[in-house]
Amino acid sequence: MKNMLEIQNLSKSYKDFNLRDVSFTLPEGYIMGLIGPNGAGKTTIIKLVMSLLKKDAGRISIFGMDHRDHEVDIKSRIGFVYDNPNYYDHLSLRRIKNIIAPFYRTWDEGRFQQLVKQFNLPLNKALRKFSRGMVMKAAIAIALSHHADFIIMDEPTSGLDPIFRRELLDLLGEILQNEKKAVLFSTHITSDLEKIADYITLLINGRLVFSDTKDEVLAKFALVKGGRDIIGDIPLVGFKAHEYGFEGLTDNIQAVRKKYGSKVVLEKASLEDIMFYNNLGNNHAQFN
Repeated sequence: MKNMLEIQNLSKSYKDFNLRDVSFTLPEGYIMGLIGPNGAGKTTIIKLVMSLLKKDAGRISIFGMDHRDHEVDIKSRIGFVYDNPNYYDHLSLRRIKNIIAPFYRTWDEGRFQQLVKQFNLPLNKALRKFSRGMVMKAAIAIALSHHADFIIMDEPTSGLDPIFRRELLDLLGEILQNEKKAVLFSTHITSDLEKIADYITLLINGRLVFSDTKDEVLAKFALVKGGRDIIGDIPLVGFKAHEYGFEGLTDNIQAVRKKYGSKVVLEKASLEDIMFYNNLGNNHAQFN
């Protein structure tokens, strides 16, 4: 199995934020969800991968090539959707497409027209008259029209209605029928990732918490509910206390079940639960 993306010991420092020693890999043929609270470092990683920022340390390899040494070749094979597409908003979608298409040898005009029709986008209207959701749809149509091998999406479903979000997820699933392609998908809407992601990478405060298969992540963690008297003893990643007890997250399900038995209730944790309680624990935040 080849890796589409390899990140090793990646670091980037700002005045008030540090991305520190992050490493993970994405094999071809799979979708990776990149999750974390605001300011965790998701967009910084994507900008570093796209060479929009210069890294302080570490290595980034895409298609088995250094992302800087082979930048032009690599970008010709990437479909990129940023959370705030930076197009000239006085131009129409048709004119923007005419500017962008010549940069890609593999541009497929038929595919573009199909997506425009499917997304119900006007070709001759200025983008400044588009809603945010329409602008995102336009960016997605352009990104998917040159048969990219690696699709990178930073909050692509932001501002989109649930029907189109589902449509986009189905499209990504179709693309991944080709086992030589891959998707890196950063989003706050973790329920989308539960439907389509194969791998989950969690960042908090510029640090990698984990990067693993979705199935292994969901199997590792569980919600725990119990009385306040055992909060200090039970192995919790993070928790919220209330008048009658607590709710928290554990990454040691068997130990909790064996030691506490019927004193606690164990429930399946969602990706949102896992992100929320890891963030609580990382920031030592507890609500009483």
